[in-house]
Formats: sequence, C-alpha cells, structure tokens
Amino acid sequence: MKFAARMDQFQPGIFDVLGKLRSQRLAEGKKVYDLWVGTPDFPPTPHAMAAFTEAGKDPEMYKYSLGDLPELTQAVIAWYRRRYGVELLPEEITSLNGSQEGMAHVALPICDPGDVVLVPNPGYPVFSIGPMLCGANIVEFPLYEKNGFLPDFEDIPEETARAAKMIMVSYPANPVAAAADMAFYEKLVDFCKKYDVIAVHDNAYSEIVHDGPAGISFLAARGAKDVGIELNSLSKSYNLTGLRISFAVGNREIIGKLKTVRSQIDYGVPFPVQKAAIAALTGPQDCLDALREGYRARRDALCNGLKAIGWPVGPAEATMFVWVKLPPGRTDSFAFAKELLDRSGVMCVPGVAFGSNGEGFVRFALTVPVEEIRSALADIDACGILKEQAE
Repeated sequence: MKFAARMDQFQPGIFDVLGKLRSQRLAEGKKVYDLWVGTPDFPPTPHAMAAFTEAGKDPEMYKYSLGDLPELTQAVIAWYRRRYGVELLPEEITSLNGSQEGMAHVALPICDPGDVVLVPNPGYPVFSIGPMLCGANIVEFPLYEKNGFLPDFEDIPEETARAAKMIMVSYPANPVAAAADMAFYEKLVDFCKKYDVIAVHDNAYSEIVHDGPAGISFLAARGAKDVGIELNSLSKSYNLTGLRISFAVGNREIIGKLKTVRSQIDYGVPFPVQKAAIAALTGPQDCLDALREGYRARRDALCNGLKAIGWPVGPAEATMFVWVKLPPGRTDSFAFAKELLDRSGVMCVPGVAFGSNGEGFVRFALTVPVEEIRSALADIDACGILKEQAE
C-alpha cells in the first residue's frame, strides 16, 4: 500500500507512548499517579447533565441537527456579553465538535499550500497539525519564561510577518500555564492589521485563572473582530469534555467560510449536546467559582509541595496545568519523565512534546484530588530522584 506523503510528518503521539508505559506499570500491579492528560475529574455541571439526559428521552433529538439551535446561538451571545462585555451577532458564531476539531479545521478555509502560519513554541500540537494538513508552512515563534511566556511580536522578522497568512495564539496557555492581559491582545491586533494576518485565539481555559483578574477575551480588544476569531470551549469550564462542544466566534467572514467547510464534512452538533450547552451557559454559574477554587487548591498543593521537596517551580497563573523546569543537572525531558514514572509512579508530560522550546520542562496536570497530589509528592521525595541531583 502507498499512503499520502503527509503521513511522513506524523509520528505516534507522546500520549500514546506514555499510555503504553502506564498500562505496563498497571499490569504489573504498581501505583500510577495520573498527572499527565488534561482530563478533568470533576463531575459535569449538574444542570447541563440534566438537560442532556432529558433531551435523550425525545426521539426527535436523534435526528441530524444540520446547524445550531437559535436558542444556543442566543445563549452564546448572552454569555459573551455577560462574561466578557463582547457583543456578538448570530452570523459571528458557530458551534464546533470541541476546540480540537475547530483548530484542526480552521486552516482549511484560510490557507493554501505554501502559506505561512505562525504558531507558538512551546504550544499545543494541533495548532501546527491543522495547518500542516492544508500544506501550509509552519513558522514557530518562541515563548520564553523571561517574557512571561508571551510572544514578542517585534522579534518576528519583517519578512516572516509579511509572508504570514495566519497566527495561532492561546491564553491562558497550555502547556505553560500563563495568562495574557488586554495590552497583549491589543498588540496582537496591531500586528495582524499591520501585516494582514488572521488571528485564531484558543480561549479554552479562560475560566481557570488562579491569580489576578478573571480570564478575558481576545475579542474584547478594539478591532479584534476585524482580524480574527476566538474558540471557546465548555469542556474544561463545565467539565463536559466527552460531549465535544465548543464555539468559534468573531469575524463574520471567517466564521462564514468555516461554516461552509464544516457543512461538507459534518451534520451538526447533536441536539442533546446542544441542549446541555444551553443549560450550561444560561444556568447557575456558581459552578465556575467552585471549579476555580478546586483547581487553585490543587495548584497550591502541587507547587508548594514541589518547592518543599527541593524542586523549584515558577508561577502557574492559570489553566489546569503546571509547567516545571527539570531539576538541576537534567536536560532530557522525555528521559526524566520516564524515570520519574519508573521510580515514583508519577506521570507527567515531557516538555519537548510541545516543541523544541519545551525541552528542559515537564507539564503536570491538576487532575487528581489534593490528597493524591500530596501522596505523589511524598513518593517523588522518597524515590530520591531529586536528592541525587542536589548532591
């Protein structure tokens, strides 16, 4: 058999590799602390779950939806107005089968083969994979700790900026756990207007900000709708990961083209999922406060605990992740993550999985209770992996 040349660009994902190591360890009867995949363990928002269950009783809900219910569109409009102070029109909104799907497809109506797409390094892998499937050329811009993991647009060469068709941005950011302020988004808009670049902002973690002001929207920046769109997900905010429901909102031309592409490959988000989303967006929002408190407690337990056992950690402002430098003397993030699993049972993701600038870091996910985090820290300390480097 002969396969497409594009398949040469893809290798087994790091989560597949780590998953096999995990399964092997469990088969041997050994303990595993699942601090790797960003799958929330908090229960789904009750009123969303109730709406989904109730909709499932109606036979009409099992037909093709072929689009978004008007009440879903209105729920998104009201939520964006209330939450971010951003006004949206119906033609500026489309649902998605999760942000991952949206990121994978957003380049299709924008990029031709050979077009330049700017992506962060380190960054979430699908930011590159979607454009690569269109034949676009990926050009990375670095995120450095010294800059708070925010890009410096002035460091992007003039020739590269002028050649760029699209830029992928995401704050609060996975994996680096950094947040952005309005000044950053204003710079992003200015950059895109100056060089005629389309901005795609992933805002999946805006409800999980631990310190400082609440998460904000790129679209709240003046002129943002002129240059781009934003993706916003209910997966992490309302713990609805398995329902795969999110939205692309913003520039009506981009949204319209994205709808056209998706109409060729999709029959719409299922009605019961839409009903759950409506309930989540319009129902009581105290669940978001409880969510933040839960993740903040876990963040504090992990970061303070790592410092206490001799593993310094920088700030983790937002998201359900903590981005940690390797202990002194370590340089290979994959080798270290594997050794940490072998010796302590603690699973994390090597930073290099998110790009070359991720080397020298690992990412922990805040996906287990505080008590289990403390137990994991005790086993890291007891296995001696940190003490060996300190001697």
